[in-house]
Amino acid sequence: MHFLKTQSLLLAAAALDAATAHTTFTNFYVDKEPMGDATCVRMNNNIPQATWPIKSVTGEDMACGVNGNKGVARVCPANSGSEITFNFRDWPDGSQPGSIDVSHKGPCSVYMKKVDNAAADNNAAGPGWFKIFEEDYDNSSGEWCTMKVKANDGKLTVKLPTDLAGGYYLVRPELLALHEADKSPPDPQFYVGCAQIFLESTGTSTPQDTVSIPGYVDMQHPAMTFGIWNRPKTLTFPQFGPSTYKSGSSKRSIETRTNQNKQTVGLKPANCIMENGNWCGLTLPSYSDEKGCYAASSKCSEQQTTCYNSAGPTGSKNCKNWGQYCASVRQACGSGNFNGPPSASSFMPEAPASLGEVHLMTPSADNGGSQGGSSPQPAPEKK
Repeated sequence: MHFLKTQSLLLAAAALDAATAHTTFTNFYVDKEPMGDATCVRMNNNIPQATWPIKSVTGEDMACGVNGNKGVARVCPANSGSEITFNFRDWPDGSQPGSIDVSHKGPCSVYMKKVDNAAADNNAAGPGWFKIFEEDYDNSSGEWCTMKVKANDGKLTVKLPTDLAGGYYLVRPELLALHEADKSPPDPQFYVGCAQIFLESTGTSTPQDTVSIPGYVDMQHPAMTFGIWNRPKTLTFPQFGPSTYKSGSSKRSIETRTNQNKQTVGLKPANCIMENGNWCGLTLPSYSDEKGCYAASSKCSEQQTTCYNSAGPTGSKNCKNWGQYCASVRQACGSGNFNGPPSASSFMPEAPASLGEVHLMTPSADNGGSQGGSSPQPAPEKK
């Protein structure tokens, strides 16, 4: 089939490009439970360029990456105080191990933005972003945050604030590689993406120290040309962005807002029996005659085409499983078995494993970063 060939060519091109690849946010876990590759994730769908850094620190791609202003179909649930683990890979489909090159040293941050609908388009770039985590250079261990992520198999785990108002949020992990920042011209390399979540919370807080992305940093900021190769490292990394939000902030820094208590957007369809990224294979209609059998077979093939066409950098491996299921339906029709549809249970892909021990990122006191703390920062955006 044409889409199979096209997908294979794109993945091959991505493999060839991996020699110069960097990293990308591919999937995440909520309280150790996997959401699935690309599920609820806004990411660069240009497969050969999926791991490339953002080209301009002042462009709209800084918000949620390339294609980041376009929502995806699914929104994943999380609770206030949940641990979110972001997974970064330098091979987006996980076909080979690795997360980020050892040269790509620099800080990490995690931002959030409350939105009316996490699956909607055109709500990423712009104001409203607040920071819930940051870490740069840890003097006690002599490590940059990105190297801690690398040592943890590409995983960055942070805890969501406990008092945020419930509702839809974009959650944005940010890695900044500074290995080329002090060159001419300077090349600070940002790697970002966004998770779409619905936060189940009885909290009412809305952080007021927010920034616009893009706009929270530009090439004139000293962080963009910071030299990481100086030995010994004598300068403190000049952080950028807002102060890190702290649960339980005073009323002067929060406002109350009507809670969204029930998720209605981005739910997994009740009749979804197989997933690949944000695609769902839906239960085929029942049939008891030849016409109904071949109609169901056609529906199955249509869904297979959609699966392959929607598959991004994390791959289409579960589309193959769905294709095998469709083949079994066609075979049954051809053999005169017109009662169905058959069960898909024997064609189901292996479920992704839950995380074991999680290394929660809690910045050392001997670095400029924080989670739930604060540090001197530029003034917040005007309201």
